Amino acid sequence: MSGNETARGRRRIGVLTTSRADYSHLYWPLRVLQDQPDVELGVFALGPHLSPRFGSTITEVERDGFPMQARIECLLSSDTDTGMAKTIGLAILSLADALTAWRPEILLLIADRYEMLAPAAVALALRIPMAHIEGGEVSQGAIDDAVRNALTKLSHIHFTSTETARRRVLALGEEAWRVHRAGAPSLDHLRRSKLLSRAQLEERLGIALDSPTLLAAWHPVTILRDTNAEAEALFAALAATPGQLIFCHPNTDAGSHALIERVRSLAAARANTHLFVNLDAVSYWSLLQSVEVLIGNSSSGIMEAASLGLPVVNVGIRQQGRERARNVIDAPAQADAIRAAIARALQPDFRKDLAGMTNPYGDGTASETIARVLRTVSLDGLLIKQPAPVCSGVEDR
Repeated sequence: MSGNETARGRRRIGVLTTSRADYSHLYWPLRVLQDQPDVELGVFALGPHLSPRFGSTITEVERDGFPMQARIECLLSSDTDTGMAKTIGLAILSLADALTAWRPEILLLIADRYEMLAPAAVALALRIPMAHIEGGEVSQGAIDDAVRNALTKLSHIHFTSTETARRRVLALGEEAWRVHRAGAPSLDHLRRSKLLSRAQLEERLGIALDSPTLLAAWHPVTILRDTNAEAEALFAALAATPGQLIFCHPNTDAGSHALIERVRSLAAARANTHLFVNLDAVSYWSLLQSVEVLIGNSSSGIMEAASLGLPVVNVGIRQQGRERARNVIDAPAQADAIRAAIARALQPDFRKDLAGMTNPYGDGTASETIARVLRTVSLDGLLIKQPAPVCSGVEDR
């Protein structure tokens, strides 16, 4: 234990959350950590959490009763990559003060959002050890892929979702004792949260879930210069596909404002189409178990839908390279191909064949592993990594 930790009798653990998406993954690790008498927990919320345009989801974190250390206003009202870059800078300035004032023994980060570069940079300068969730995965169609790898190398403890991801983190030169396969913590909702019945969900959403109901989750493709270049094909396919359509709000990447307006135009022209700005984790999981198919380019179609045997049409390049179960049908960003994939996903035999499928992202026990390691890992020497061995026979070119 460090001197500060010994003096307080509890280990101070900070957790960073930026939006509804990562908060749904962090909820159960936060809950388990909060229940530990030897942990002093502190939450730092920033960016989209504080934006009315994206649902002011900070209220959800506060309502759940987690101890808030800082609320960081840093999200520019912008729809460009320059705005994204400036948001990182603003976050760094505020987090430098916040993390200096409440120095955790360990700072927990998750996934691959560009905003996470800010706390990682600050923690590095302040010599705060970092733990990272969901490293070692691949999503070649987004800058998230590079962010994820950068966070892995900046972090000192790793919690991977799959065995392949664990091996990939090891291949990056991380020491084996630092790398733990925990599973994706979002799946803990399926085991630990009480999901809504269909009737309860309909009451909460204010709509009847007529069959077939299609759920769409689409985000800008940040590796492309035009981040919405693939969107037109998706909207053309959805406009021509019958059934009720529920569209979830996109994230805050460059192009999201234009994308939101495009969704609103679709809803105005297409009957029985609904847009939800923010769905809490329980509502979203309940929706996944109530709809016929999920369409789009969201990681939830890859990571979470498999646990419910839900057919998914994954469109375009955003999730390219990510491990997936057999519920995922990949389609290029072409309207006809997307429509054909939706038709296949809606076939009763396709869903029937998914019964008993194993989700490679875990079994819903991640939060226990994450909390146990964070509570017990030795802090002595945690900041000093041993160099990876150099392969023999490697020559300069």
